[in-house]
Amino acid sequence: MPIKILSEMLIVNNISKSYPQRGIVLNNLSLEIKQGDSISVKGPSGSGKTTLLNIIGLLDRPERGDVMFGGESILKYDPEQSAIYRNRHIGFVFQEHLLLPYLTVSENILLPLMAVKLSLTEYSEKKEASLKLMERIGVEDLAVKYPFQISGGEAQRVALVRALVNRPAILLADEPTGSLDRQNADNLGDILLQMNKDLGITLILATHSDSLARKMSRQLKLSEGSVISDIGN
Repeated sequence: MPIKILSEMLIVNNISKSYPQRGIVLNNLSLEIKQGDSISVKGPSGSGKTTLLNIIGLLDRPERGDVMFGGESILKYDPEQSAIYRNRHIGFVFQEHLLLPYLTVSENILLPLMAVKLSLTEYSEKKEASLKLMERIGVEDLAVKYPFQISGGEAQRVALVRALVNRPAILLADEPTGSLDRQNADNLGDILLQMNKDLGITLILATHSDSLARKMSRQLKLSEGSVISDIGN
């Protein structure tokens, strides 16, 4: 499923989403995102931040509207195509690291490579790249440890390496610093931006943190399911 990346790599066009208990979460929301953007998404709880990220990552689907990636509608993908899209083009970092407790740090990081068919050469290249990423993000000394043996800040950095192991086009970070203390939160925010700049990965980050949001090149604010402010666009 080759996808040509355009300057406006992602177009969210008039999407709406509601849930029985919550009502309308996204209301005709539209957004254009360029390759290499760093974007913060802020708003009160229930404003649609997580839902927006989940729809871009095809973890959820809107009731109306469309989402275009590389000039192609991702909402037309069947389950297999959706899984390929997520694995090849999307990296996820959540508030909780979601590392598997029975795997070592290194095994957790390499887990996304098991979801696709790779030749031995491709696997070796990606494994070598993962080691370099571990060094750049400062977790190379944790490779043989298990998640219960490392700190929360270290676990989030490991989760970031795992999200980047396939060199995705888009990194979706949902409250990635929400469970960290101030110092670890600042460190992770700086690392996210460094990866955005060094690797050219588009970063879309949902956060309640004003200081983290201000570090992004664009700052969106959602209210009642719509974008009410887009600073930096």
